[in-house]
Amino acid sequence: MNCGGFYVPLNPNSFIKYVHMRFLGNIEAKTDAKGRAFLPAVFRKMLQANCEETLVLRKDVFQTCLTLYPKSVWDEQVDILRSKLSRWDAKEQQIFRMFVSDAEVLVLDGNGRLLIPKRYLKMANIEQNIKFIGMGDTIEIWRNEQDEKAFMEPEEFGKALQEIMKKKDDEND
Repeated sequence: MNCGGFYVPLNPNSFIKYVHMRFLGNIEAKTDAKGRAFLPAVFRKMLQANCEETLVLRKDVFQTCLTLYPKSVWDEQVDILRSKLSRWDAKEQQIFRMFVSDAEVLVLDGNGRLLIPKRYLKMANIEQNIKFIGMGDTIEIWRNEQDEKAFMEPEEFGKALQEIMKKKDDEND
């Protein structure tokens, strides 16, 4: 299978692989009594097309949801974070430790299910009904009755997007 992507130097001693994955959509699902859920087929196909077998799960930094990273995306994020933090600064070491220690490596089973450990279900207040939300290069897992504070009202969203895009256009002029 041909796996897409290209390598870019992060610094003289390391490279990161950029993979073209764009997870999109909002798909409802359920977990079973053991915490297993079928990863939506559209997301599984995207992972397979990019030869990704391993995922990394972590509680989202800002919201009460879980974030699934394809391993290559996780590695890229960890490399970028590490490059911005000093190993000789105690607070920065704590930040790095907090980010990486609260992550779990997952592999889909033969049926396309992933096992969400109980502690993660608890962190995200997930019981049985869940929602997978494609976020570009990651996938969020929310309880189906997600916190509405995580989303904007349509009018507010339109205004904010207009402001951001206008600012970007102004910077490019």
